[in-house]
Amino acid sequence: MPDLVVAGAGMAGLAAAARARELGADVTVLEKGDRAGGSMLLSSGVIWRYREWERFRAECPGGDPALQRVVWERLDDDLGWLASLGAQPSVVDTGNPDTAGARFDTRELTQSLVTRAGEIRLREPLTELPEGVPVVLATGGFQGDRGLVADHITPEAPNIVLRSNPWSSGDGLRLALGRGAALSQGMDEFYGRNLAAAPRITEEEFVPLAQVYARSARVENLAGEPYEAKNWAEIDVVQWTARQRGARACYIVSDDVLDRPVYDRTIRSVIEAARRAGAPVERRDGETVVEVVAGITATLGGIKIDERARAADGLYAAGVDVGGISTGGWSSALASALVLGKLAAESAFS
Repeated sequence: MPDLVVAGAGMAGLAAAARARELGADVTVLEKGDRAGGSMLLSSGVIWRYREWERFRAECPGGDPALQRVVWERLDDDLGWLASLGAQPSVVDTGNPDTAGARFDTRELTQSLVTRAGEIRLREPLTELPEGVPVVLATGGFQGDRGLVADHITPEAPNIVLRSNPWSSGDGLRLALGRGAALSQGMDEFYGRNLAAAPRITEEEFVPLAQVYARSARVENLAGEPYEAKNWAEIDVVQWTARQRGARACYIVSDDVLDRPVYDRTIRSVIEAARRAGAPVERRDGETVVEVVAGITATLGGIKIDERARAADGLYAAGVDVGGISTGGWSSALASALVLGKLAAESAFS
């Protein structure tokens, strides 16, 4: 028997396995999918924290302050740990003056962790908890299970685009509840993006088709009822869209804002990507109307843990399986996955 079993080979699971092996443990990683990397591979690769602690609390007011503090205080050192493994950032910046962190090439980052994670068994989910062996649950949340999404988030679950890997379907949540763990706050919240409502959206288009300019547009559902974006990350907009008929809405953009920057692009170029993909894009009297559909990337509620990443006796959780960090807003999922993955391994052998 190994000294530690890790369920999931995304950022959190790989970080847990790599750290446990540094501590001298024999580790087995069970991965449900056909590759390592999880949803990290599909992300922009930015690992970040709010520069100021007070800003973190203000942006995610419903989160567990103790857990948030752990992530906020440990992230910089843990980014240094990644560098010690050979995972060098491509850019030491986030593009946002209110946040600190770095951008990584996700394939290179995955490979750096994989080489240090020990045995990874692909296409082999953890279906029951072993006796006498500590386990780290890092299966990536429950966004891939339409039933759980419908139960906790929205009855429009069948119409939402799954903007993550297809294997994160609540396995860790079910195992934890079976061991007596509790649910966190924010089970009805998720992180995602409104995507151009193209006929077909591939993994490679998850980032290019994200329509991230709601604060520069009028937002309406298909019945013409308006919504005003409030959160800087537009997390509130996608959650609202997910609860509208068909999980769809429209962004109405005036010509005078088309050249505003959106990260490393402009609103005009983002809309053009939507048009090329076949999404409904319409011109009206000095305005452009883009139909969008809610895309779910990661659930924000999940397993409740303590400040040592412990969910129950001998059971730890990390990454998107954990809830109660970004409740009420948004913070970096890769940051909490890195920090809590490492911490779970350390707690299992302390």
